[in-house]
Amino acid sequence: MQRRRDPVERADEESRDLYDVSTWEPRSAVDHLAFSVYNAINYGLQTIVLAVAVVITLFLLIQPAILVLEAPSLAVFFGLSVVPAGLLAAFIWYSDITESEPLSLIVATFVLAVLFATFAAVVNSVVGPRLEAIPIIGTALFFYLIVGPVEETVKLLAVRVFAYRSETFDAVIVGAVYGAVAGLGFAAIENAIYIASTVAEAQAEVGTVSAATGIATVRALVGPGHVIYSAIAGYYLGLAKFNQEYAGPLVIKGLLIAAFVHGTYNLTVGFAPALIVAVTPLGPGLAFISYVIGFNLLVGYYLYRKIVRYRRTYRAVRDDTSSPPTSELTEFDPPRR
Repeated sequence: MQRRRDPVERADEESRDLYDVSTWEPRSAVDHLAFSVYNAINYGLQTIVLAVAVVITLFLLIQPAILVLEAPSLAVFFGLSVVPAGLLAAFIWYSDITESEPLSLIVATFVLAVLFATFAAVVNSVVGPRLEAIPIIGTALFFYLIVGPVEETVKLLAVRVFAYRSETFDAVIVGAVYGAVAGLGFAAIENAIYIASTVAEAQAEVGTVSAATGIATVRALVGPGHVIYSAIAGYYLGLAKFNQEYAGPLVIKGLLIAAFVHGTYNLTVGFAPALIVAVTPLGPGLAFISYVIGFNLLVGYYLYRKIVRYRRTYRAVRDDTSSPPTSELTEFDPPRR
């Protein structure tokens, strides 16, 4: 979007020096001091936030690390639990019809999602018991007002603070790619924490391997949901980058959709499998698997349609711009050398 200009600047047509009248850039010593202080505050706050996230992450990973040292085979269960989510994120990355994204930004987004996930863990643990104590509606309020919005926001922040600012974030669909990667990072640390806590509580009764097998299977089914939800929010973040006039509403729209489906899953997964058991011959385990996969397929289809529509349109406009003989380059053509 074109920069808004003061009436003086619009009328002047660059014939006068309008510094400190209607334009500004660092010139004087005070200007440079103000510029430096601003950058120090800006990057300082970012550094503090990242440092706090690292500390919380290390604290939360103490238990998984101790368990892996005691039983190295647990590392396999941690890895296997994110395989479905990883495959789904890879499929979304493969669906990006534009240029491939740099591995460095993919890794950075994954790591940031792991770190920022800890903020959601803290908020959930602090607010959750208070909201869930409210009769009848407490659990629903917790899932729709806290879990969904907070978790989807921190995943989107993992994209926004770094990859979003890169010049390689050059297409709407790229937002879905980085959103999926952020969802994978979130699922990775969440799975590690859930598996570790479950094994620690149950290993004395059923054994480490048995406990790890059960919870790793559950987390493997749950992980793809994180990828799908944050990929939807990421797609709208991509739209926001190329529609600056409506950037705010577009980001909110993506978060609202992602948070709503996230909260709906958390709320319904507690009772929907029991309903399936009541009306079908399926046992509890198969009913749970069927519901989780069915829910993810339904929401995933929403994302899939958006990706397919973008890919179809991308191909169509490339065909339109490349078919007529012309010497003028289009935005899709590589620069001539």
